[in-house]
Amino acid sequence: RAGAALVATGARPRRTATSGPAALTPSERRIARLAALGLTNAEIAAEAVVVPKTVQFHLTNVYRKLGVAGRDQLGPALDRLRAD
Repeated sequence: RAGAALVATGARPRRTATSGPAALTPSERRIARLAALGLTNAEIAAEAVVVPKTVQFHLTNVYRKLGVAGRDQLGPALDRLRAD
């Protein structure tokens, strides 16, 4: 009930998961999908209207949370995410 009350007031409670697909923020999911499609950091930054450094920050978090080493492993990891 406390979580529902926080959301009702406009607060954003912490995520319970620190790794795995449930830990990804909406921005991280979007950036990961674009990277998996083969876009460069500059192209992703233009699409998401952020600077390339922000893209790199999000991708670093995505790699850590999904337990992948790089862009080439994002596609399969995101496919597993959709299957769950």
